[in-house]
Amino acid sequence: MYIGTAILIIGFAALAAAFCLLIIGLVFSELMNAEIPPGLSNGGKLHLVHCFMVGIAVVGRILERLGLCHQVRFTRWCTDRANGRQRPPPAGLRIKDSTFAGVPVRIYEPTAVSQNKRRGLLYYHGGGWVVGSINLYDEICRHIAKETDTVVVSVGYRLAPEHRFPAALDDCELTTRHFLSVAADFNVDPLRVALGGDSAGGNLAAAVSQRLATSPDGHLPSPCGLVLIYPVLQMADFNLPSYRENHAVPVLFRARMVFYFLQYLNGDMSVCQDVLEGRHVPAELKLHYSKWLDPSNLPPEFQDAGKQVVTTHDGEVYHIVKDGLEPGISPLLAEDEVLRLTPPTFILTCQYDVLRDDGILFRKRLQDLGVKVTWYHVPDGFHGIMNFFRKGSLTFPAGVKAMEQIVSYVKTL
Repeated sequence: MYIGTAILIIGFAALAAAFCLLIIGLVFSELMNAEIPPGLSNGGKLHLVHCFMVGIAVVGRILERLGLCHQVRFTRWCTDRANGRQRPPPAGLRIKDSTFAGVPVRIYEPTAVSQNKRRGLLYYHGGGWVVGSINLYDEICRHIAKETDTVVVSVGYRLAPEHRFPAALDDCELTTRHFLSVAADFNVDPLRVALGGDSAGGNLAAAVSQRLATSPDGHLPSPCGLVLIYPVLQMADFNLPSYRENHAVPVLFRARMVFYFLQYLNGDMSVCQDVLEGRHVPAELKLHYSKWLDPSNLPPEFQDAGKQVVTTHDGEVYHIVKDGLEPGISPLLAEDEVLRLTPPTFILTCQYDVLRDDGILFRKRLQDLGVKVTWYHVPDGFHGIMNFFRKGSLTFPAGVKAMEQIVSYVKTL
């Protein structure tokens, strides 16, 4: 009996060791594909963060292959656990969870007496429309609300793959219209309500703004501004200079951005490589988009000498992803008459980010149409840098400077 028990224990230990070695091997392999640019300060810290994220992704992938858990759900669970418990509200700020039009929201209200009505900010979190939550963005929203004396509403929109496009956009539009209609109840001036978000949240802010502009409600005012933090704005061209230069820079790889787009759109990952190579855009559409997406529209310092990627069009791939080229998912591709209605906009970009050129090209389009744009570029920043704001030793100085610029802009609204 004792011999049998010992054999079972040894067998389980061997399996556990093999599993750990497999994970270590896969994580090491993934890490070898990453590139930490020499111009990025705190590169070692970013490498450590990337190691943690890769570990989660690898374990999630294994669990999904075993049929035990979806990789995305496992990632969400891990990131929520890593975020820890919500801290009590700081002095001068009231935090309340509620729902607007059936959508979960968290409201951050300054408690100091104000003679005038305050400004408001709808904040849509990032995470590729797949991960992210109100809890993960609690520190960011607290800070903005407290430092700018603004009522911030953080929106817990539905996520893919459970809820595809346009679920997230619908939720954000509903909460925005609701808040504009009840702003006075929060001592907010409805004429001073802005929309903001980072990454996919920046995409949602731009898309909601366009929806409101093209389907106005005569009883509701328009947003007074946009705050777009390294926004993702188009899925027509994944070969812009920033995509090529930063294709393997943590925390957002070029291929991962396509993964997020497809998960949000329809979940058909069979066309991932085709989309990466540009086979999803017909020649006539490429010509139409070129006036907005041509790298020559970028400032000289952001252009590269790399050879332009030329690919043939695949009609079947286009049919699968064509909805992703509509402004609801690609706000940068909206026509001039729509973009001309954009309110004053703040755009933050990071040098070592695949989405850098999306923000810069959007800035040029808006400026060419007479829209006021404030642009702040983080020369040693990477995608997702704001997620580490006030995270103790994981905080990046560049992220702190970026937050200072965001706060300064919000105060002007």
